[in-house]
Amino acid sequence: MKKSLKKYYNQFSVIAIIIFLIATNVGASLFHTRIDFTNEKRFTISSSTKKIIQKTKDKITVDVFLKGNYPSGFKKLASSTEDLLRDFQDMTSNKIQYRFISPSEKVEGTEVLYSDTLAAMGLLPINLTAQVKGDQQQQYVYPFALVHFNERVLPVEIYKGKTPIINFQDLNNAEAMLEYNFANAIAKIQQETKHEIGYAIGNGEPMDYSVYDLAEMVLKPNYNLSIVNLSTQKFINPDFKALIIAKPTLAFTDQQKLEIDQYLMNGGKLLFFIDRLNAEMDSLQINNQVIAYDRELGLNDLLFRYGVRINPDLVMDLQCDYLPFDVNGNGQFEFLPWNYFPVLESANNHPINKNLGFVAGRFVNSIDTTEVEGIKKTILLQTSVNSRIMGTPALISGTENSTAPEDEKFKTPHIPVAVLLEGKFKSFFANRLSSEMQDTLSEYGMTFMPYASTGGKLIVAGDGDLVLNQVVKGNQPLPMGMNAFTYGTQRQFPFANKEFLLNSLDYLIDENGLSEAKGKEYIVRLLDTKKVNDEKMYWQMLNILSPILLMGLFTFIINWIKKRKYKLN
Repeated sequence: MKKSLKKYYNQFSVIAIIIFLIATNVGASLFHTRIDFTNEKRFTISSSTKKIIQKTKDKITVDVFLKGNYPSGFKKLASSTEDLLRDFQDMTSNKIQYRFISPSEKVEGTEVLYSDTLAAMGLLPINLTAQVKGDQQQQYVYPFALVHFNERVLPVEIYKGKTPIINFQDLNNAEAMLEYNFANAIAKIQQETKHEIGYAIGNGEPMDYSVYDLAEMVLKPNYNLSIVNLSTQKFINPDFKALIIAKPTLAFTDQQKLEIDQYLMNGGKLLFFIDRLNAEMDSLQINNQVIAYDRELGLNDLLFRYGVRINPDLVMDLQCDYLPFDVNGNGQFEFLPWNYFPVLESANNHPINKNLGFVAGRFVNSIDTTEVEGIKKTILLQTSVNSRIMGTPALISGTENSTAPEDEKFKTPHIPVAVLLEGKFKSFFANRLSSEMQDTLSEYGMTFMPYASTGGKLIVAGDGDLVLNQVVKGNQPLPMGMNAFTYGTQRQFPFANKEFLLNSLDYLIDENGLSEAKGKEYIVRLLDTKKVNDEKMYWQMLNILSPILLMGLFTFIINWIKKRKYKLN
């Protein structure tokens, strides 16, 4: 009787263990969870992101183009991307689906490669240099994803490296930005109505192919873009979430400044991209030299009241972009650094420039901030530690690069070139409003606002070309920030101008409250390579022998318990 009970008991135990193992595996495949022990909570989804993701009503598909034999850093980035998207999938009961696609694969039902499709969307690859067993290899990587919802498609840039060399800090920053980038894209693509953004004209602002990327690839996919003619319209619609003033060349009248001022006082958000000096590459290419002079735009007093001054100078930087030069005069061109095209960087001190890559500048003016009560200033972009200021009038010559620049002259670090101003602004026209201006406001049913009704925001950059694109033969517009001279060469590099603009608009409008997600810090904890080499054998043996010893100990304890139990029986 006892033997039959023991046999029954053993069979039941085996069946129970099998059922438990099957249930555990099924449960693990259906439900995912992670316990975040990191100090910075890098694996914890922020509350604002959860709200956005959990509002998902219809199916969203995310295509990630990080499938392939990439270096280990990008494999880890791909793995982190998959972990995040799996979390999103679980939070939405599988309404968010994802898949990893190789750029070399063909689009379903066509002969077109995904890489060609991405390039047509302005998503150009990064030509990375990876270290492989003491050698280097070149590899094209498409660090992008496409978010699909109904008939809409929104790109997400996953990696924004500052240099062609794989940098672990850049990869770390890319991981830190994954949550924000995907949550922001998912929120935008589900918007039923787009916000209104104004583009100001009437003062010589460009309306040609140089604004193609700004209008068609940046603004229109995310916002409703409207043209605001400051010369014919007497007021700016306060329903505009933001107004962009890009590279004006003609002076602003008092009436136009009143329109801008009252828009800001009524809660509007402004983005100024200003070239105070007239210095253009066209003139330099024709005459091989150009004299940079003040455009006299008439904006100095207005911006000074708000707390910023664009200086009549040019910054030069040893950290700069390249131009082709005929060094020996024999028609053989060579790419050399052009100090008037500074490669701008950020202090990583704000959600706008958080983990931002390098931004390409073209004949950039320096910026000073002025003391204005109640206005907070944040420097968003600046030069490198090796820069200088060239006063006006400045003669810019194409022969300057015939000799190497004198490094001792480039000793001014971090010259500000873009600044964010926040606070309750005072009107430039307070106590100085003319009767004619008052009549104009009354005619359109508007009341003069001497002070801002709410906290306002404006961004001022000393470079009008910052948000414009260059154009190559056949009126082919390049992506914003791309150098037309290095396009298609080894010097080609996608700068972060577009990202800077999108980040600026996201912050000014701030509809999703994703600053918590964007403010995440990923601390790089590097291994001590010497200690790793010294203790390599110890840890290898520990990892191999520990499971064997534990299993042996576990088996011994089970057998001892069984023997003791049966002996007593």
